[in-house]
Amino acid sequence: MWGKSSHHLLLLVAISINALFDSVDCINPSSFPPDFKFGTSSAAYQYEGAALQEGKGPSIWDIFTHTYPERIADHSNGDVATDSYHRYKEDVAIMKDIGFNSYRFSISWSRILPYGHLKGGVNPEGIRYYNNLINELLSKGIQPFVTLFHFDLPEALEAEYGGLLSPKIVKDFRDYAEVCFREFGDRVKHWITLNEPSSYSIVGYGYGVFPPERCSSFLGCSAGDSSTEPYLVSHNLILAHAEAVRLYRKKYQISQKGQIGIILAMLWYIPISQSKADEDAASRANDFSCAWFLEPLNSGKYPEVMVKHVGKRLPKFSRRQALVVKGSFDFIGVNYYTTYYAFNVPCQTENQTALTDACFNSTTERNGVPIGPKPGTNWLYVYPRGIQEVLEYTKEKLNNPVIYITENGCNEIDNGRKSLNDTVRIDYIDRHLVYIQRAMRNGVKVKGYFTWSLLDNFEWNSGFSVRFGIIYVDFKNGQKRYHKRSALWFKTFLHQWNNESRH
Repeated sequence: MWGKSSHHLLLLVAISINALFDSVDCINPSSFPPDFKFGTSSAAYQYEGAALQEGKGPSIWDIFTHTYPERIADHSNGDVATDSYHRYKEDVAIMKDIGFNSYRFSISWSRILPYGHLKGGVNPEGIRYYNNLINELLSKGIQPFVTLFHFDLPEALEAEYGGLLSPKIVKDFRDYAEVCFREFGDRVKHWITLNEPSSYSIVGYGYGVFPPERCSSFLGCSAGDSSTEPYLVSHNLILAHAEAVRLYRKKYQISQKGQIGIILAMLWYIPISQSKADEDAASRANDFSCAWFLEPLNSGKYPEVMVKHVGKRLPKFSRRQALVVKGSFDFIGVNYYTTYYAFNVPCQTENQTALTDACFNSTTERNGVPIGPKPGTNWLYVYPRGIQEVLEYTKEKLNNPVIYITENGCNEIDNGRKSLNDTVRIDYIDRHLVYIQRAMRNGVKVKGYFTWSLLDNFEWNSGFSVRFGIIYVDFKNGQKRYHKRSALWFKTFLHQWNNESRH
């Protein structure tokens, strides 16, 4: 099917040439230990559907997609999504058949607490649904990795006090987390507080293209401040994370015997040239992208380069807060997709924002040559070596923590049933596993790999116009599921791994 398109043929040739020179290793199943976690990832709004059914309150994404459908590429929404709320047993059976031993999913905050806080009461139907999902997974030998917050803030909290802009969010998140620990923690052994807090902060409060659509007026928003709000929101998210971890460790961890961590978006940068200016620019870019959250977890402070460049606009941790934040993780989740070139630019003195404070620009090309093949949308280029560099960077910053790759994958533009023949995705996953294995040989404690994603799903402001799944979903025909070639590749790989790991 791909051979009928010259674009895709050239892409495959480019990937093959890239692979020849970029990797001399071949991944094999036995290179991963018997206790390694292989799974897929998902998020509630992108998967569940049942948007306002059975007591669920609206999230900011429910309101956003219905208020501004033109902001979504295909004017779609997550009202039905993949309908996993009603079809979770089918999806768990697919995972079992492929051979995955773990599944990362998120809980919809407003399905548990429709009004966002305890004063509005707990929704028993929400508790029932997640109990059923967790029990179904465990009955099939699949371990749940549960994310508490994956972008879908309850609309009630946004309306009541501005959501993440207010320090009130810390207590409400802690209370919500406790409901989940209490109801599900006897079976959930891996908790994740937040998914990609930097993405939430930058895209929602810097660029203003995700809800709540806040940014500076010169960037086109009706409200917001891109120079301060991304830092304030991130600060409140770090504190909310740390308080939830403190609660879990104090009240639940000993009896429930689980682990708790956080997932960080690792958008990676390499210098476009060997000049010191560009190397310094790439270092700053990575500090603003990755160390923004890694350093507080390590020391209770923000990176020195951020303090220098952001100044008084960067919030500070109190002495007590620093003690709570420092060390508030049992593991780190890493979401890695792509790498960009970074180059130095003069620091702006006017219209400063969190988008410009690191004094660099990025590009996907050097001398007209892309950093790697582009399988789908313009933001994702294939650069597998970047995942090894990210892992070793995280090892250095946090004194060799336990790491799970919680998202890794590539997309393709929706091309109907031709998407079933996703050889590019197979190559992407295979080559990233090679570099993960290299990092492990260098001492990085990687304990699991979760590809994004099991199913084609609602991809935020891209809607259903792109596909990330290893399972094809026919959104025009009742959300029927079909295995892509990548799902069959995984089934073969995991069958071999299961057989070899027993000997």
